[in-house]
Amino acid sequence: MSIHPTAVIDPGAEIASDVEVGPYTVIEDNVKIGPRVKIWANAYICRYTEIGEDTQVHMGAVIGHLPQDISFKDKKSGLLIGKRNVIREYSTIHRGTHEATTTLIGDDNFFMAFAHIGHNCVLGNNIVMVNGATLGGYVHVGDKAFLSAYAVVQQFTRIGGLCIIAANSRVTKDVPPYMLAKGEDCKIYGLNVVGLRRSDFSQETRNKIKKAHKILYLSGYRLTQAIEEIEKAGLGEEVRILIDFLKGDSKRGITANIKR
Repeated sequence: MSIHPTAVIDPGAEIASDVEVGPYTVIEDNVKIGPRVKIWANAYICRYTEIGEDTQVHMGAVIGHLPQDISFKDKKSGLLIGKRNVIREYSTIHRGTHEATTTLIGDDNFFMAFAHIGHNCVLGNNIVMVNGATLGGYVHVGDKAFLSAYAVVQQFTRIGGLCIIAANSRVTKDVPPYMLAKGEDCKIYGLNVVGLRRSDFSQETRNKIKKAHKILYLSGYRLTQAIEEIEKAGLGEEVRILIDFLKGDSKRGITANIKR
């Protein structure tokens, strides 16, 4: 274990034997830090946080602090971070609001400088949040989503897997999987064709997703009608993911000008 002498670590923290802790870092009690984690200078790791192996926490990041929620009553809640995440400078990730709730972060995510993840968010794997991207509380983000710089996502919104949210977008409704969304009044502008190709989706699968996109956004159907038509088309497992998202529990509605 390599711990700088200026670091302040509570005796109640559980830290693997090969963790690196930089100067002036603070680690509170009831923290668990897995093998080969590197924590850079001036980071602050708050109680009830668990960090998985091979994760990097860079300078000035604040991990597991109290939620920015006026309903918070200082009850025990948590933050669980998976493996191999990169949390860059001055990013902030908050723990859950209500007692026994948890903010959940998966594996292999990359959160660039000044990214913010609010309380009770649930993030999957291989997600990128570029500098200044912000998630309000209770946001769900699917695998391989890409949130560009200063994209802002309203609380209780869902972001589907393999989406791209363009820079400076204001997301107030759910963005379905595979879509490209952008704008201050965020709209769907097409498919994330580059992401689909880089994820090794076959040409046949990409064509099926394109057909589903056309039915959903370009055919003039109401949302419920579009879902029925996509289901009738029998477009395979990857499109089933899209259907399940559209039929899922949405508190904000689905992005774009779909008549309901």
